[in-house]
Amino acid sequence: MILPILAFDTSAAHCAAALLLPDRVILRHEAMEKGQAERLVPLLEELLTEGGIGWADLKALAVGTGPGNFTGVRIAVSAARGLALGLGIPAVGVTRLEALALGLPRPLRVIEDARRGEVYVQDFLEDGPGPARIAPAGSVEPLPHVTGSGAGSGALSAAMPLAEAIARIGALRAAKPQPRPAPFYLRGADAAPPSDPPPVILP
Repeated sequence: MILPILAFDTSAAHCAAALLLPDRVILRHEAMEKGQAERLVPLLEELLTEGGIGWADLKALAVGTGPGNFTGVRIAVSAARGLALGLGIPAVGVTRLEALALGLPRPLRVIEDARRGEVYVQDFLEDGPGPARIAPAGSVEPLPHVTGSGAGSGALSAAMPLAEAIARIGALRAAKPQPRPAPFYLRGADAAPPSDPPPVILP
């Protein structure tokens, strides 16, 4: 496990972060519909100050890659890539679905509300995770264990806060080379491409 590691997530209407140290974890979770881009770095600096360390003391970063809000996911992933490049440390991407599954019994089905009458679904079995997918809400049968905002009654509560789960998964993965974090989208962006022709770039 690579420590200390700083993890953060802005995939929903929040700015969440965790600093995982050898002897403790420091957590922050601030609900916000917008403003994550402006709040994220100051929030991370507050965690480092409370932990008594600086940016140069970090060994790795971990970031929530979605699925979730299109813009929010890009904010966190871009920040992780930029910070990792500047600090010369690895950044590890962790999906929201695998973070929700951490610490819960298997076989487990994570069912997260995807809006528009749909849910994100991923199974976590004894031999590993299955593929993530989108399905119509109400069409997904539960496994013996189920969790997530779209799981309905009988759902297990998460074993730990989302940012802490991202940090713990990232700390394990950072021991081996990892691909750069990338947004984990199961659905395209809501915004339609512009219909006007692109501007002419002069030489």
